[in-house]
Amino acid sequence: MPSATDASDSQNTAKPTPPNPPLAVVVGAGPGLGSAVAREFAAHGFRVALVSRSPDGLDLAGMTPAPGGPDVAPILVTADVGDEAAVRDGFALIRRAGGDPAVLIFTVSVFVAGTPTAVPFEPFVGALRDGIGGALIAVQQVAAAMREAHRGTIILTGSAAATKPWVEASAVGVAKAGLRNLGLALNRELAPDGVRVTVLTIDGVIAKGGHFDPALIAKAFWDVHEGAGEHGSEAPAEIIYGPG
Repeated sequence: MPSATDASDSQNTAKPTPPNPPLAVVVGAGPGLGSAVAREFAAHGFRVALVSRSPDGLDLAGMTPAPGGPDVAPILVTADVGDEAAVRDGFALIRRAGGDPAVLIFTVSVFVAGTPTAVPFEPFVGALRDGIGGALIAVQQVAAAMREAHRGTIILTGSAAATKPWVEASAVGVAKAGLRNLGLALNRELAPDGVRVTVLTIDGVIAKGGHFDPALIAKAFWDVHEGAGEHGSEAPAEIIYGPG
């Protein structure tokens, strides 16, 4: 079962309650890209919720909205993205703590070594369950409210492996190809309702320092969100983040 914590729970002040900031949920948050994306959105005034198998180990520095805004801590949810019930329960906790998300970001990527003729079946299928099924369930938790509000942003983290197969880790490419197809289908389904879905495809290896530093890629996620708002239903279904 998922659990949620809120670093502001222990705070008790007499100040008037400020308006709730918009909420961005990062599913599959880890110490690299997911955390960097959370910090980027927090810097722009968003409250963030992080869904992870072990969120308590994440460095939460910089994950509260910028000074001058409401003092709200990140919402941490412990859940396995491949567990449908856990994801559903986790989003119920998020809604109770922070309201309906305005932004959903899916950053899950499961590495399974093995060529197509050698990769073990269970790890291969597990990568698809987490990398595609997890996104499907997460999107289903936010789509209805976004449709009703006629706004919202969903960003799925893609990979060049979706179209350029990685033979030695074939499960990665298959999972990302499925995620890409799901994202393109969601874009067609939800765009008429004012909900923008974009696959942000990373064409490179994420590493600190250089163009593929998580902090730089995180800025691209923010740009996608801002651009989606500007373009409305014409927001691109896929954006490539490639070599600079």
